[in-house]
Order: sequence, then structure tokens, then C-alpha cells
Amino acid sequence: MYKYDEVDHRLVRERVEQFRDQTRRYLAGELSEDEFRPLRLMNGLYVQRHAPMLRVAIPYGHLSSTQLRKLSHIARTYDRGYGHFTTRQNIQFNWPALERVPDILAELAEVEMHAIQTSGNCVRNTTTDAFAGVAADEYLDGRAYCEIIRQWSTLHPEFAYLPRKFKIAVSGSADDRAATQVHDIGLHVVKNDAGEVGFKVIVGGGLGRTPLVGKTIREFLPTRHLLTYLDAVLRVYNRFGRRDNKYKARIKILVQAMTPEAFAAKVEDEWAHLKDGPATLRDEDVAHYASFFTDPAYEQLAANPEAFTVPLVSDAAFAKWVARNTRSHKQTGYRSVVLSLKKTGVPPGDITAEQMDAAADWADRFGFGELRVAHEQNLILPDVKESDLYEVWQLARQHGFATPNVGLLTDIICCPGGDFCSLANARSIPVAEAIQQKFDNLDYLFDLGDIDCNFSGCMNACGHHHIGNIGILGVDKNGEEWYQITLGGSQGNHTAIGKVIGPSFAQADVPLAFEKIMNLYVEQRLAGERFIETVRRIGLEPFKERVYAKSH
Repeated sequence: MYKYDEVDHRLVRERVEQFRDQTRRYLAGELSEDEFRPLRLMNGLYVQRHAPMLRVAIPYGHLSSTQLRKLSHIARTYDRGYGHFTTRQNIQFNWPALERVPDILAELAEVEMHAIQTSGNCVRNTTTDAFAGVAADEYLDGRAYCEIIRQWSTLHPEFAYLPRKFKIAVSGSADDRAATQVHDIGLHVVKNDAGEVGFKVIVGGGLGRTPLVGKTIREFLPTRHLLTYLDAVLRVYNRFGRRDNKYKARIKILVQAMTPEAFAAKVEDEWAHLKDGPATLRDEDVAHYASFFTDPAYEQLAANPEAFTVPLVSDAAFAKWVARNTRSHKQTGYRSVVLSLKKTGVPPGDITAEQMDAAADWADRFGFGELRVAHEQNLILPDVKESDLYEVWQLARQHGFATPNVGLLTDIICCPGGDFCSLANARSIPVAEAIQQKFDNLDYLFDLGDIDCNFSGCMNACGHHHIGNIGILGVDKNGEEWYQITLGGSQGNHTAIGKVIGPSFAQADVPLAFEKIMNLYVEQRLAGERFIETVRRIGLEPFKERVYAKSH
């Protein structure tokens, strides 16, 4: 886990008191709405459809059990008993009273948490692989570098007022599980021909109104040069990024307008003044931050103990859960457990205060007091003994955490949509639930196999619909809610933007359209072929014909 020093503690405490006074002055009429807006955004506070929304930072998705219990307390005391995990590995509270937000921030500070830079035109929460540090395929545990980026970017005076918000993702494994290609900067750990580890730097990715896959501007960046190179990229963006039109202000638009080659040349020119300067990372610097993430006291365990293999054979439901909701671990005898927040009838990503307390207890009892928030809006216990899995599964079932659908069609990534967000064109939660109900058959879901379904209530793409194998976008047609379907999107090493298959659907027709898509897939797939592979092989036209044909 990241660790605060006294400077961190003081900075966060002072920010809380500063915002407390700003809130008091606003409520007293001493600050106008226009004056208060940038102040509240600096502290993660939005104005949504029905109430303020507070977005709390969870650095690269890491939570201690103590912090999760604090979030549970906040949900009970200041909200309506739940929170919502986002694709940026943060948590949002949808119903806080404005006058009590400073109290929430003060309570967060007690457990080394805050809401700084979860909004505004600044560097947002750096994200990474939820399995960083425990994944068997890691080249490099990227968490130390995430922490370095966090400390470099927090309240960085030069980059506090960028042309638009800025997002960075780090992937330390062979497989990109952090969606680095659709971030403003993606850092994917690679090895060069000499066996040295460094970063492939990808710039200009992003979704929203203009979805673009990022471009590689440097194939190999030695890790010691991370901060100086990031400085160079941000300076070029800060200097040349558009500020006259917020829809054209993201770095992806700048890279596209300049061309990746010209942008990279500008970065190299800027970097020439920074390379090997004071911000160059020394071995002792990296070692200091890496010490925050040393391995816990793993036991030397045998693989597949009897307490694991016996129920695996005798209990089919447990076996399905293990297959879908656990992941192999670098340490023999351990697995990582994904606690699904995608139970049918529950808004995807929502977690109750009771569930938070239960998960915190399990983190202490079955692990080392740590949890992870996944990009897919699920919660992870990273270090569970295989011999404890059966008991963890039984407890997870009791608390609504054990739906064995991770990576399947009903494991929907979904924004809060029009039920909460004032920007949304359409509601997403009831449509996601209708899809889950339509496919509420585990045998059929397992037969369909891996399918990423992503849902956004508007073009801002908070649900990352563009990179879902199936994407849904809420649109407004003459004041009514309609839904556009895309196919062929994907994330990871081969990121692609999905394409719209045709006219949008009324809310009631979306589940039927999904059923037709699945029926065609089952008819056309080859042995062992995943959904996305079938889509790429046969193209969109057969799906379009099937979905819009009146006879089917």
C-alpha cells in the first residue's frame, strides 16, 4: 500500500479545512456559483441530477481493510448506505449533503484518503492492472511507478490547469489489463532486445465524442526517465492543446491534428532540456517506493490442497465460481478472488455498506488486509489460500458477491446513467438489468464464453462502450431514450473501437437485439472461437441483417 508521510498528512488536512471554509462561504452567499464551481471540482464534488456527487480517489485501485470500513461508515452516515465503483478504480457517493462534504473529507483524511484531483482539468487518478503484484505474467510490478506518478502529479503547479482532464494508465504485464491504449498516456512495460525493462509510451488514446486508439510515440523508455518524459509530454500538451473548445481540448485531438510523428518530435525536443535532469529517477528513489509494495508473508503451500480439490469435484456451483471468479497467483497455493458486483437486479458497480464491511473482514481473515478495485467495477481479494476458497465462496454467496459471471455477458461495465448523471441522455441501469435478466442462465452464459459488454448513458463514454465487444450508448431522440449498439470493440493488446450496427433501439427492444446477436454467434462460431473472434471473422453485416430482420 501507498504510505503517507507527515507532508502528505498536513497537505490533506489543510486542503480539508480550506474547503470547509469555502463551502461555508458559498452557503452563506459570499461566493457565487461560478466562484464555487472550480473550488468544489478541485475536491471531487460534482452537481448531479438529484444531489451532489463526491468522487473519492482510490490510488491505482488499492484499498486497505481499514479504508474500506471507513468508506462503509461514510456510506451509512452521510449517504444512502452504498457507493459506486468506477472504471477509474475510484468510488462515488451519490447522495451527500453539500454542507457535510467537508466532514466526509475530514474522515477520509483519517485513513489516508482524499478526493483531490478526481475532477478538473488536471492529472486524474492513475490506474493499473488490478492484479499488479500478484499476476504470474508480470514483467514489472508497476505499482511503485504508479505511486511515483501520483506524487509527481498531485497538485503539480505546472499541470493544475491543463486544457482538459488527463488520464494515465500503467500495465506491467505481457497482457494489457489496464486499457493503456485508450488513455491520454498509456505506459506498457516491455523488454528490449537486451532484456532490460522499460516503458512503451502510448499517447493520444481516449473515448468520448471522438474515440481514438493511442499511438506509440516511444517504443522503449528506460524507467529512470519516466518523470522527465512525462513532463515533456504534458508540457507539449499544455502549450499546444486547444482551450477554445472543450470538445477539441483533449490530447488525442492534438496528436491527431499534429500527426503522431510530429507530436513525438515536439516531445523529444522538449525532453532534450529535461533528460537526465533533477527529476531523473535514481535506483534508491525507485527502491523507496517499491518498499511500499513488498510481498506479504506468504506461506509455502502445496498446490491444489485437498480442502480445495474435494469441493471442486463434488460441488458444480463452486467449480463454476472458481473457473470464473478466481485467478491464478504468482505464489503457489494462492489465488486472487473477484467479488462480483454484477448480480442481476443490482446496479453494476454498486456496493452496500454491509458488503464493504464483509469484504474488509474477509481481507483481514483470508488475506493480508488489502483489496483491489478493478477497472471492470468489481472488488478483488488479491491473496487467498486455495484451501480457504470454499469458505470464501460460501460467505460471498451470503452477501451477494458470488455471481460466477466475471468476463461473461452479464458482467456489464456500466455508468450510473440518467438515474443520477445530469449529462446522461438515457438511463443505463434498468437496461443493464433487463439484459442480465434475459441471460440469467449460467449454463448458457458459460457456453457463450468471454464477452465484454460496456454501457454508457451518453457520449462522454464513462462506461467505455466503444471498447466493449458489445457496446451500448444511450442517445436522445426527440426527448426520448434510445440505445445504439456497437460490435467489434475490444481492449487489451489489440484494442479496437466498435462500430455501430444500425439505427438505435427503444429501451424495451434492447434485450431482444442482444438475443438475436447471441443466436447468430452460436450458429456461426467455430470450435473454441470467442465472440469477438467470430465478429471479426464474419464481419458486422450478418449481425446487422439478423438484428433488423422482422422475421427473426
